[in-house]
Amino acid sequence: MFSREESKKLRQQFWTSFGKSFPRKWIMYDTKIKGFSFKFHFDNKTAIVALDLEDDLENRINIWEKLLALKNVLKNEYLPEAIFEEEYYLENGKEISRIYVQIDQKVSIHNKNTWRDVMEFFNKNMSLFEAFFLDFKEIIQP
Repeated sequence: MFSREESKKLRQQFWTSFGKSFPRKWIMYDTKIKGFSFKFHFDNKTAIVALDLEDDLENRINIWEKLLALKNVLKNEYLPEAIFEEEYYLENGKEISRIYVQIDQKVSIHNKNTWRDVMEFFNKNMSLFEAFFLDFKEIIQP
């Protein structure tokens, strides 16, 4: 077990190391679409690259329908392992819509031996998510 401080330090080390290993500016929240963002998530059990829709329900449904119409393109040309969840609940209980890919092997932010695999997974899959977004941004926008 790690203390809260040790865990915090390891998390900071991971993200700093990731930024140095793959130095580029990610789109993340700068999509110019309200409530539409990309996220990295890495904890003690899993690593995820996600496209999140967190806006009001009406706008979320509008964009979700467009993403569903592009589902085959996303899965066939960019991310075959993409998981679509119209109703996804965050740890805080908030409901969002999410499309994501997750690493299949055992990983932990507390295990430095898994960091390189996660960094490469993040870089590859976020690059593909961003390419999809840039190619279809005009269709996705409300």
